This record gives sequence, C-alpha cells and structure tokens, in this order.
Amino acid sequence: MVQALPKPVTFEQFAEWYPDTGVRYELHNGAIVEMNQPAGEHELIILELCHNLIKEIIRLDLPYRIAKNTFVKTPTSESAYAPDILLLNLDNLDNEPLWQKQSTVSQAASVPFVVEVVSSNWGVDYGNKVSDYEAIGIPEYWIIDYLGIGGRRFIGNPKLPTLSIYSLIEGEYQVTLFRGDDLIVSPTFPELRLTAKEVLQQNL
Repeated sequence: MVQALPKPVTFEQFAEWYPDTGVRYELHNGAIVEMNQPAGEHELIILELCHNLIKEIIRLDLPYRIAKNTFVKTPTSESAYAPDILLLNLDNLDNEPLWQKQSTVSQAASVPFVVEVVSSNWGVDYGNKVSDYEAIGIPEYWIIDYLGIGGRRFIGNPKLPTLSIYSLIEGEYQVTLFRGDDLIVSPTFPELRLTAKEVLQQNL
C-alpha cells in the first residue's frame, strides 16, 4: 500500500492510508516510516515514567491526559509523529481542527510535554523532532537515551545514559543534560522528585 502512494506523501494521504494492523507508522518529511517494535526495557521506562507523571497530574489537578494513539503534526513540513509519551491538554482539543476525525494535534496549547525514548533511530529524536517540536512551540521535550547511543555532540564524551530536557525559552529550545544521581528539573512538573538514574532505569 505504501508503494501505491505518491511521493512525497501529504499528511492527509497518510491519515487516509493508515492501516489498522497494529503496526505503528510515522510520517517524516513526506516519507512513511514503520516504527520498530520496542524492547522490553524501552517499554518499562515508558510505563514507570507514565506512572509518576499521572501522580503529578492528579496531585496538581491539571487538565492533562496521556494519549495512546495521537499524532503531533508539524506546521512546517509533511511530518506527523507519535511520541512515546504525549501529554494532551484537554482544554484545547476543541480548537484542534484534526482532532475529531484523525486524533491529531498541531497546536502548542494542546501539547505541554512530549517524551521520546531513544532506539536505533536516535538521529530523528535529536534532529528532526527537536526542530519540529520547537517549531510547534511544545514547551517541554524529553529525550531518554537509556543506552547512551546518541551522538557525542548531543550527549557528550564519553557516551553515557543521558536524559536530555529541552525547555522552550523565548521560542527556542534550551537543553539540559541529566545523568546518574542528578535530580531532574522539569518546568512542567517542578515538584517531580526523580533522579536521572530513576528515569533511565539504571540498575533498578
């Protein structure tokens, strides 16, 4: 089915084509990309972080929920991503033109926080997604590189398991790196008391 689509693929064509087979896809600059089945450790990191985020959302009584099958569409390219963790602001969904039909958001007011857990395609997480999430205006973006496989220009040398938190300041991302026993600093959840080691699931 992918071969039958014209290239590059528009988001509308991608959304109409998307098969109900359980296989996950993203749209990267007009190209349909099949997402690899994640490893168990990858999923455990997501589950544990979601558990902690939900506790904070409830404690602070925020209108946020963790989405399961929602795309984030970029404004500047034919790209649509399905982050590993995506917080939706329920209060803004009525303003999203693609929400009802395609479970897709494109406004910063709808997406306060996203997380990607790094796998083999780390270049996309540190490259395209940083620039695209910044262009959307998403306030906070975490990259959880639990294997320490990202480029040295992103996580330093020697390459170690690293949590990178990109915070939007005056329209641009500023990144802070956290490792080991560093206490993370989250603008969205300032009272979230977790160390990088706990997020990265190192030796836990």
